[in-house]
Amino acid sequence: MDIVRTATDWARFEMLSAAAFLAFGLAFTLAGLGFRQFGTTDMARAYPVPMLVAGGLLLILGVGLFFPAQARLAAVPTAFGSDPVGFVAAEIARADKVLNDYRIAVFRVFPLVVALCALAIPFLDTALWRAGLITAIAMVTVLILIDSNANARLSAFRQQLALAEGSGRP
Repeated sequence: MDIVRTATDWARFEMLSAAAFLAFGLAFTLAGLGFRQFGTTDMARAYPVPMLVAGGLLLILGVGLFFPAQARLAAVPTAFGSDPVGFVAAEIARADKVLNDYRIAVFRVFPLVVALCALAIPFLDTALWRAGLITAIAMVTVLILIDSNANARLSAFRQQLALAEGSGRP
């Protein structure tokens, strides 16, 4: 088993997730600008600000994930070459922490946010509140989709690391 290849593949997939966040951020931003330009109803005119905020947040998230993943991609061969056993142990610890974070945020908190936003929509009369809640639901759904995919990839990476650690030769 080639741990360096496995770790670099995982870093590339993280860069792909970052690119997906960037693409969705751009889509939300363009949608917000489209609502601003072409919105004729009260509801359509309420969407630009929430969509631009969500787009900005997704763009920031994408950039914030892209550059560390790119740095990790370049650092993997050096880190593994200097201390293979320490590298595998550090990657397992990091993977366990991130998997725990996903378990809490993506599979508990995010669905709760979607449910609360959906429950609040009928009780709020203003178009801005409704547009904000609908945009929040859409943005959190994007987060769930991308992060649940990343969670599955990270679980597979963690299993490969455990196999390498258990075999005694990383």
